[in-house]
Amino acid sequence: QEQLVESGGGLVQSGGSLRLSCATSLEIFSFKSMGWYRQALGKQRELVATITSAGTVNYADSVKGRITISRDIVKKTVFLQLNSLKPEDTAVYYCNAVRPGSGMNVWGKGTLVTVSS
Repeated sequence: QEQLVESGGGLVQSGGSLRLSCATSLEIFSFKSMGWYRQALGKQRELVATITSAGTVNYADSVKGRITISRDIVKKTVFLQLNSLKPEDTAVYYCNAVRPGSGMNVWGKGTLVTVSS
C-alpha cells in the first residue's frame, strides 16, 4: 500500500516562505501524477499544483508566480515551495497521487500552514 507523508508546515508571517515535502513509499513514476491540494477551514479542498510523471506542471491561478512544485526522483519526494505567503494561504496542505489506469487518488494526512498577518 502506497503511503504519502507530508512535512514542512508551520506558522509563518505574511510575506514569508515555507517548503513542504511529500515523501512516497513508491517510485514517483509509479503514479500518473502527484500534487498538492489545500483545504482552509470551512472551505472545500482545492488544487494548488500538480506534476505529471512526464514532468508537466500545473498551478492554480491563485498561486501562480508564488508557488513552485518540484520533485526529487531519487528521494521519492515531491516539494512545494511557498513564497510571498498571504493569510489566505492558511490551510491544511495535502499531498496527492493519482494511480495509473484506475485514476484512483491517494492522499496524505496533511500538514498545516498558518500565515499570520
